[in-house]
Amino acid sequence: MFRRPFRPFVPRKHPSEEFSPPARKKPSKSLIIPNLNESRPAGSAVGTCLNNERNTVDKLKNHRQRPAQRRNHRIWREKNAALPLMCAGLLTSGTLRLKKTYPCSPTSKPPKKLLQGMGARVLTDNIHEFEINGGTVNNTCAPYELVKTMRASILVLGPTLARFGEAQVSLPGGCAIGSRPVDQHLKGLETMGAEITIEHGYVKAKGRLKGTRVVMDVVTVGGTEKPADGGNPRRRHDHPRKTAPSNPKSSIWRNASSKWARKISGIGTSTMTVEGVKELHGCEHSVVPDRIEAGTFLCAVAMAGGKVVLRNAAPKTMEAVLDKLVEAGAIIEAGDDWISIDMQQRPKAVDIRTVVHPGFPTDMQAQFMAMNAVAEGDSRVVETIFENRFMHVPELNRMGANITTEGNTAFVKGVEKLSGAVVMATDLRASASLVMAGLVAGGETIVERIYHLDRGYEHIEKKLGQVGAKIERVRG
Repeated sequence: MFRRPFRPFVPRKHPSEEFSPPARKKPSKSLIIPNLNESRPAGSAVGTCLNNERNTVDKLKNHRQRPAQRRNHRIWREKNAALPLMCAGLLTSGTLRLKKTYPCSPTSKPPKKLLQGMGARVLTDNIHEFEINGGTVNNTCAPYELVKTMRASILVLGPTLARFGEAQVSLPGGCAIGSRPVDQHLKGLETMGAEITIEHGYVKAKGRLKGTRVVMDVVTVGGTEKPADGGNPRRRHDHPRKTAPSNPKSSIWRNASSKWARKISGIGTSTMTVEGVKELHGCEHSVVPDRIEAGTFLCAVAMAGGKVVLRNAAPKTMEAVLDKLVEAGAIIEAGDDWISIDMQQRPKAVDIRTVVHPGFPTDMQAQFMAMNAVAEGDSRVVETIFENRFMHVPELNRMGANITTEGNTAFVKGVEKLSGAVVMATDLRASASLVMAGLVAGGETIVERIYHLDRGYEHIEKKLGQVGAKIERVRG
């Protein structure tokens, strides 16, 4: 049984059974989970698909899952850690090699096109590696056509401005989960001497940046990375930044930056100091495992029951999630890079409150709400990060859940069973919660608009299928 404190971990031998990663195919747009009692006209999804090369929309079809047997599942690498590193490749004329990432994933394609559109040379083996060379960059503008599907587009602003003295980036897109302003990004750069204007939907920045003290109004991951990326490599200055996040993605980004010959201190604390250097060189770096994908699969097992081992995981980055799973009744064991879960009972309801790291992550809120929907007892879910992240509640209620909301709080009364229905995904993590609900619902569940899901989970139907789920992707 997993016990607090979670640290230190005692390395153990990996449980048996090797994992063979699924064959990679062109990703599709949506998932269907079938429902025997309800129907909705096929193709009723609205909105623009992430991949505009196809106009059809896929769906996921899901049947109730039996308890999973003890099998291994390999965790994907985190997209939110890979994207800042890809964009930071603009800082140097050398070559940045990113290992243990997934070049063919839907998440990787937009930043790849964006960097290539700016003139960078981007090479990939289409399996696990990217090579980004910024020596050929000849364009400091990131146009709307290339950034409208990814909020991470703002991440090219700091590197481009620092290296070339000017940058023009279209205001970003992303999931409609609430306000995610870029004001802290811009504040940091302005404090360092940049002239910022916003015209016709573009952020226009120019000027040579100087070292100074930057105090963030709130804890922000991207907002801290931006002025740190803006530390001009041609001038030597100290750049202290207060309220820097301790989020794993930020620590990984800072560790990678150190390999470029950047001098950074305060990694993992609330204050970070960056000392500018004359020139940055290329480097090689491995991307961290995705703690949210790991948490999603752990929640799925907690709902459906069974035993599963996650390999290539990073348990030290997700202690709050593991604590809550133990509270729900799961038996958790972990080593340096693996996590096992054993769940042989109905989960117990757990209260959660989303906060910044190392607290409970907002990206796991929807998955735990789905678990609470079928848990024993009542629970309360408080969302403090985004103001519009309960859009999965009506869809879960369509499946028989008993959830009410009041402001930023959801009240969940656990029910013994859900029933399959046609539901619509509204954002990335909401999509995952609906797929999870379909695993324990009677009949068929159909999840529409799964192009959201494909941005964060690679072939989720195949991975869940390897641990006993009956999920089928229906081509649109």
